[in-house]
Amino acid sequence: MPAYYKKMATKVDIDLTDTEEELNLSKWIRYRLLFTCALGIIFFHLVLGILQENITKGEYVKDGKKEKFTYTLALVFIQCIINAASAKLAMSLFSREKDSTPQKMFSACSMTYLGAMLASNQSLQYISYPTQVLGKSVKPIPVMILGILLAKKRYPAAKFLFILMICMGVALFMFKDKPAVADESHGFGFGEVLLLVSLTLDGLTGASQDRMRSEHKTGAYHMMFFVNLWSVLWLAIGLVVTGEGLAFLGFMERFPSILIKMVTFGIASAIGQVFIFITVTSFGPLPCSIITTTRKFFTILGSVIIFQNPINSRQWAGTVLVFMGLGLDSAYGKEKKDIKNVKNVKNESR
Repeated sequence: MPAYYKKMATKVDIDLTDTEEELNLSKWIRYRLLFTCALGIIFFHLVLGILQENITKGEYVKDGKKEKFTYTLALVFIQCIINAASAKLAMSLFSREKDSTPQKMFSACSMTYLGAMLASNQSLQYISYPTQVLGKSVKPIPVMILGILLAKKRYPAAKFLFILMICMGVALFMFKDKPAVADESHGFGFGEVLLLVSLTLDGLTGASQDRMRSEHKTGAYHMMFFVNLWSVLWLAIGLVVTGEGLAFLGFMERFPSILIKMVTFGIASAIGQVFIFITVTSFGPLPCSIITTTRKFFTILGSVIIFQNPINSRQWAGTVLVFMGLGLDSAYGKEKKDIKNVKNVKNESR
């Protein structure tokens, strides 16, 4: 082989090696970011759940009179204000780029985002918590379906199988056996309708976020800020129209400590939201949906390990399904990306 061609071949080998190293470094950074986001979402949503239960299920007694906390709009209103303020602070510190996403996209996303939360919370007035968990465990599926229909995304058939395995595993693990006492069963009612509405709106939110990412490269903090800002507007209108705003002010006057609890709840939510929006903008709504679904599983699994709570064979089956789904999805996704990266390297070297 002439010296010139040997030199060129050596140069190509060096370039390919450098490219491989860059790809491996880039993958390692992305894996580390995804792992950090997953830990943040799981931890802060655990804290969020504890605070939410303390607020909504707590005892409020004044002059011998018990009251219940029923001010969901007010709670979410304060939550969204703190989320928006946190995102604005993060934008000023870390993000200097201008965002080209139209406000109408943020507005539409905020409506479906709020609607899903309100419908899910309201469904608990009509159905049991295990039923709600079983319904919400399939959240990644409408995210995928509506992502295909509205955001023109494409997923391989294997992806659907892995997500279904995760959802089935979480459902098996979370579902609690009913005590052997007579219990009235009911058919498909208003609670189930609300749950379907919530799932549909979750899917629409995911599709909307996918579209913003693909068309406008929307940043995490911009998405978090404007979605929550629009949510504050809709909630403010709701508080005035329903009269809940004035009722909540009276409740807060009787129980001033509720404001501190709600602000703490909002701060925990804001930190959790930062991790969620980073996940959505960096990896898409589907990985975020998988993390938020499996966090329920990891929370209960942690309690089994720490407090030695026994689990039955059905729950062990759910554990195996979840880890199999996560492992297969991770391995399959890595294999597909590696094949794509190798093809890109070969094309660039020609």
